[in-house]
Amino acid sequence: MRMIRGLLIDLDGVLYVGDEPVEGAVEAVRRLKKRFLVRFITNTTRKPTRKVIEKLLKMGFPVEEFEVFTALRATAEFLKAKGSRAFFLLTDEALEEVRDLAGELPDYVVVGDAHRNFSYETLNRAFRYLLSGAGLIAVAKNRYFLDSDGDLSLDAGPFVKALEFASGKRAKLIGKPSREFFLQAVRSMGLRPEECCVIGDDIEADVLGGMKVGMKGILVRTGKFRDEDLKKGKPHMVVGSIADLPSIL
Repeated sequence: MRMIRGLLIDLDGVLYVGDEPVEGAVEAVRRLKKRFLVRFITNTTRKPTRKVIEKLLKMGFPVEEFEVFTALRATAEFLKAKGSRAFFLLTDEALEEVRDLAGELPDYVVVGDAHRNFSYETLNRAFRYLLSGAGLIAVAKNRYFLDSDGDLSLDAGPFVKALEFASGKRAKLIGKPSREFFLQAVRSMGLRPEECCVIGDDIEADVLGGMKVGMKGILVRTGKFRDEDLKKGKPHMVVGSIADLPSIL
């Protein structure tokens, strides 16, 4: 880990669980930012990026707006670059970030964690747009997340899979573990992947995703972590929580 200059840190499950910071996480981030360039990365799609940043600041994390990379923001930038319109399967709150990109006869169907907006009617509407020629975008394809009640809940991935199966189309992934998502965050620090380390509680989307582009991977035992995750791949390091990292790195 001696060559590491930049850290990509996942949010939910690493820095906080629900509305509570992981014990020691705020101080750990303060110490890490004194020694490393940092980017905060997340596939959270229920809230707009603005709300994600507000939550971090309210908890006391020293975060600058330019340091936060969300899958929802990356999706908006992708659509703007293409001049495309979309039908969005998102929460009402998340739609705030992309409302100006919605349109009739959409070029894409965009799926995030729509929570209560997942219904037969909305999924069938998305399905019909796909049959009419729209492309399919997965803001994220996480299988599940640690919910506020301490148990796992379905994330957007299963709904993306359902639309893929029904339409015969394959979704373009924008968020983690998309190669371009990780590389965009790395480039923003002026670094190379081999100079960076990704820290996450999701062995697939966070750790293995970052490792596939050349980064070191650290898995934390907080958030959605389960012991069986270690059967899916081998991170460079497994730690109790992010609070352990300042003294290790």
